[in-house]
Amino acid sequence: MTQPGLVRGLGVTDAVVIGLGSMVGAGVFAVWAPAARAAGDALLAGLVIAAVVAYCNAASSAQLAAVYPVSGGAYVYGRERLSPTAGFLAGSAFVIGKTASCAAMALTFATYVIPDPGWLRRGVALLAVVALAAVNYRGITRTARLTRILVTCSLIVLALVLVLLLRSSSGHDLPSLYPAGTSVYGVLQAAGLLFFAFAGYARIATMGEEVRDPARTIPRAVSIALVIAMGIYLVIGLALLRAVGAPGLAASAAPLATAVTAVDAAWAVPVVRIGAALASLGALLALIAGIGRTTLAMAREGDLPKTLAAVHPRFHVPHRAEVTLAVIVSALVLTTDLRTAIGFSSFGVLLYYAVANAAAFTQPRDQRRWPRAVSVLGLLGCIALAFTLPLSSAIAAAAVLVTALILRAALRSGRAGSARS
Repeated sequence: MTQPGLVRGLGVTDAVVIGLGSMVGAGVFAVWAPAARAAGDALLAGLVIAAVVAYCNAASSAQLAAVYPVSGGAYVYGRERLSPTAGFLAGSAFVIGKTASCAAMALTFATYVIPDPGWLRRGVALLAVVALAAVNYRGITRTARLTRILVTCSLIVLALVLVLLLRSSSGHDLPSLYPAGTSVYGVLQAAGLLFFAFAGYARIATMGEEVRDPARTIPRAVSIALVIAMGIYLVIGLALLRAVGAPGLAASAAPLATAVTAVDAAWAVPVVRIGAALASLGALLALIAGIGRTTLAMAREGDLPKTLAAVHPRFHVPHRAEVTLAVIVSALVLTTDLRTAIGFSSFGVLLYYAVANAAAFTQPRDQRRWPRAVSVLGLLGCIALAFTLPLSSAIAAAAVLVTALILRAALRSGRAGSARS
């Protein structure tokens, strides 16, 4: 019996919204504090580096997606341009890292809704996972519609915060882009942390089978979404530094709330909390959609159980993959903490994009939209930023990926032995 396929129902606007829903999510409300602790007054230098690496990765991903408009993203690109093992490494890095990121987004949402830590907060995070998995189960166009609503609410809150910060006459003097005595390692670590907030454009490429005219739609959507996110982050970074300074950012668990309080607008703190909660939901929704599609692609190739390749005959979504993901993320929100989830996720994301850049480097001239130097810069940037992440997170993520490679090799060896016998 032939499996039903995914439906090409997304245009440029829908794809841009899904990408923005992943980028302008919880990161913009939370990532500034750890980045400021790492880079200090050179926070904006870290933001610029993160943006450059993100642009290179986006260019490579869009260039590949235009040629390979199927679900799976760098998993497919690695298989087609490098080797099945490289594709598996990229797919595993994406699924493992982004599964942890789903848990991080759910926990971030719950943290803003329930200020006091405890099981009630974890219960709210679990409820968010189940509810948004149910939305994804009903079809990708429903995902796009809800994401559009959540992104719009987040942008309205961010606009309010910016108005409050920019109209204030008091504040700190803005530091130079790279003050004297700044630690290079600290700036790179800040860039690695800030990159976590940029990484959502991968969701557009992973849904290559569900966009109309992918050769045109995907490159345009990736570029538009990334440029908008870069502009938003740059303006917010400048406003936060002016309002509270790098030391104030580094000491705050909720930087935007701290900033509006610093400019005598404490009445807006509840609005900021609501905006952060909605942004977290938008990111979680887009993450579930992207991971489900990559899992679908890996299952089709036999790198994951074939049962996960099933597409729902009515809703046209990889329903078994999404249900499995929801179960795993639910377990994570009940057992892990936010900091561990974010560090683990960042390592996987950077490795995923490293494979994408390496794959884009091999494309012939007639498939290229950007020079090879862009792919080289993206590859080197991913590797450099990955090695600045906290050692414990990097080691844990690397250990899981190595285990996945070993299990894959063992399974394939067993299949080959059975075929010979």
